[in-house]
Amino acid sequence: MGMGIELNIILAYAFGLILLYIAGYILLVPIKIIIKLVYNGIIGGILLFILNLIGGFFGFGVAINPITALVAGFLGVPGVLLMLGLQYLL
Repeated sequence: MGMGIELNIILAYAFGLILLYIAGYILLVPIKIIIKLVYNGIIGGILLFILNLIGGFFGFGVAINPITALVAGFLGVPGVLLMLGLQYLL
């Protein structure tokens, strides 16, 4: 019964740290995706508002409804440009 640390205890701590790292990584990836979607949604919404504000002077704009809000939220700036192009073509 010495005062040394047994190999089983060291392996248990190492295994616990590895499991903690994996669990943290699994929880961190969805948070990054959600933050990116929220960021794109805010930028897309602001861009839609500014587009409609400035577009009122030139006679064009994109209606803000749930579909356009989803497209602007998922795609961000390219989504707003896509909707503007579709509005111009149609």
